[in-house]
Amino acid sequence: MKQKSVNMLVMQLRICIVVLLLVLLSFVLFSFTVHKMADDFLKQLGLSKAGADEKIVQSILGGSIDVYGLKNAKNIALGNRAAVAKDILVYTKQYTNSAAFIKSYNDLRNSYKPKFNKIKTAEEMRQENIASYQKAVKDMEEVVKKADASLKPVFEKALTDGRKQLKDAEDPNNKVYIRYAKGYEENVRFNQQNYDRQIADWEAEYPSSQLLFVKKRLQQFLNETENIDFAAELTVRNGIKVFVNPAYESKGNRWKMAYRAGKDVVTTARTFAQQWTSEIK
Repeated sequence: MKQKSVNMLVMQLRICIVVLLLVLLSFVLFSFTVHKMADDFLKQLGLSKAGADEKIVQSILGGSIDVYGLKNAKNIALGNRAAVAKDILVYTKQYTNSAAFIKSYNDLRNSYKPKFNKIKTAEEMRQENIASYQKAVKDMEEVVKKADASLKPVFEKALTDGRKQLKDAEDPNNKVYIRYAKGYEENVRFNQQNYDRQIADWEAEYPSSQLLFVKKRLQQFLNETENIDFAAELTVRNGIKVFVNPAYESKGNRWKMAYRAGKDVVTTARTFAQQWTSEIK
């Protein structure tokens, strides 16, 4: 029975650490190399600096929850988990102003920037069509030269059709080009408007300031951890712990993870996040 209690304690602490790495540090959403993190803090986690970096990469960028190797989780249970949470948040706040974080954010931001696709003019489209049909005709001429006698008529017919298509493509008075030219200005306008909308959405999702992006993540955390009933009762159903209240059972994973982390950790994180959010303009 005693061993079972110890195992449950270790499991609770692992959940706590996952929340700290995944939920609290999800404000950042990037991997980072821990340059100045205190050695004693890493020892509490049972990790090297490289190991800490790898876990943050896997937990945040990879979207997975990695608690393997947290061999000292039991020791953290004997200390102040709220203080550990604050230490992580303080470091996170400092790191979001670093050159490394800003570069990581800008790289991510630029990778999602919409690309502008220029609308071709009627003449540009004609020249592309000509080049395409010229190549097709040239390739078919080689096929005809090497074709078996029984198949040669088939390929010669295809070559004749290709030459006709090339002639149509070369004709500047082709009705296709004329119709396209008439709608060109409208297509250009629509294309620009669509691109402007995409840019506006992109700037809203990835603002130029990395701190405004962090603020969005902070607010997301505050929204997801609001009104958690830490006194909610659990029951065992088919060997799995579930909430007695079905409304709680339908909550998202982060709400449930925060519940398992405990009131002291979440309250500390929320207070810190609220203060930090108010500072970001």
